[in-house]
Amino acid sequence: MSKFPSTFLWGGATAANQYEGGFNEGGKGLTMIDVTTNGSHTNPRKISWRIPQTGETGVTEMVFGGNMVFPEGAQPCVLDGYYYPSHKATDFYHHYKEDIALMAEMGFRTFRMSISWPRIFPDLESDTPNEEGLKFYDDVFDELNKYGIEPLVTLAHFEIPVDLVMKYGGWQNRKAVDLFVKYTTTVLNRYKGKVKYWLTFNEINMMEFMQSSTIGVLNATDESKAQAALHQFLASSLTVKAAHEISSDYQVGMMLCYMPLYAETCDPADQLFVLKKAQEQFLFYSDVQMTGKYPNYKLMEYERKGISLKTEADDFDIIAKYPCDFMSFSCYGSTTFTTHDDFVANGGGNGIMGKKNPYLEANAWGWETDPQCLRIALNTLYDRYHKPLFIVENGIGWADVLEEDNTVHDSYRIDYLRQNIRAMKDAVLIDGVPLMGYTMWGCIDLVSAGTGEMKKRYGFVYVDMDDLGNGSLKRYKKDSFYWYKKMIASDGEDLD
Repeated sequence: MSKFPSTFLWGGATAANQYEGGFNEGGKGLTMIDVTTNGSHTNPRKISWRIPQTGETGVTEMVFGGNMVFPEGAQPCVLDGYYYPSHKATDFYHHYKEDIALMAEMGFRTFRMSISWPRIFPDLESDTPNEEGLKFYDDVFDELNKYGIEPLVTLAHFEIPVDLVMKYGGWQNRKAVDLFVKYTTTVLNRYKGKVKYWLTFNEINMMEFMQSSTIGVLNATDESKAQAALHQFLASSLTVKAAHEISSDYQVGMMLCYMPLYAETCDPADQLFVLKKAQEQFLFYSDVQMTGKYPNYKLMEYERKGISLKTEADDFDIIAKYPCDFMSFSCYGSTTFTTHDDFVANGGGNGIMGKKNPYLEANAWGWETDPQCLRIALNTLYDRYHKPLFIVENGIGWADVLEEDNTVHDSYRIDYLRQNIRAMKDAVLIDGVPLMGYTMWGCIDLVSAGTGEMKKRYGFVYVDMDDLGNGSLKRYKKDSFYWYKKMIASDGEDLD
């Protein structure tokens, strides 16, 4: 193969909690992100709460790698005096037709988006879904299909319902599996013929770092996280089972936050450290969802730590019988580790901290640009699983400037994409990795998940809104919009 096929799925990616808005419209219920304030690179986002019995209010910091702890009796809620970025986000809820038209103008063949679980089931226990929520996504899918854009739908993208956390204790509770599968089966049935590609849990391994928006476990321990992981694996497998029973066209993938890990030195201690980090932070989650079984290294770890999973008789048979059809992943760069000093304090990106790599350039948020990360990632993951891959997040956040003539000159984004797509091409055309598609993250500007800012922008389209939600929400094409358009038209050949 000398070039990408015409069926290659070029597009962009978003998430409801960062892009959709309309948090209290259409009967939607609250998610943990809806009670999470804005922040910055140096000021963590916070979860607000109230104690109903006393009226006391406060906030709890959302710290990467930290635990989620509330005072006794506290209930996460929206408080006056704070800004919550997810409430409006960049308002896809009211701008979806305009935004999809912009995607079509760029030549998108696919658009990755997520469904908000509590928009479909604001009452988790109810057997009757919210018709207004279902109708909204019907309208979105119809609009995408009108332009021939294939929806790629994430079923859980950091949209954990508040009720799941506070009433059930999050994903450590077996009840979460049944509630989730009821939701996924509902949408799989509803959107048959409109959607073909599904993802279960966005960046499932981020439960290692962000319990509040992934598993919703308070005072998380190694054992409760392990139990929550088992329940998400089960829920994913049961969703795969339901999808295949509902439609032979359905393909269901898993989604991993992934980045190549480098040892700083050739010291064997550094090399072993990187191997174990890769297993712990990344590969365990994809090993289970792609191969259908728990790897020995994880079972031995559980034994050493005295972790005992609460299981039912057929749990591991279900996981084995219904692995994911393909693997999708995010990859923004790489991370370097060493055993020789305090690596945590020296660099970072996407919530996973590491040592600064002197061979790479970093932006203002500490994200390093690695021009070979996609080729390394694609080869590593395909060699391990031998199933089709899909790059569903890749991109760079930057403080874009809207000029007086309403242009945005983001040559740095074009340079980043050029390097990454070249590396991706080498993996596909030289190394022979089967790749389904590529969706650049935040194709229309959206709110940053990690910091809650707007100034950290990713898109091809500038949205007029600041860090506190002020602005017209008008859309403006950046230079990268036109670059991506001609790149797609050439199927990756024209990267100038």
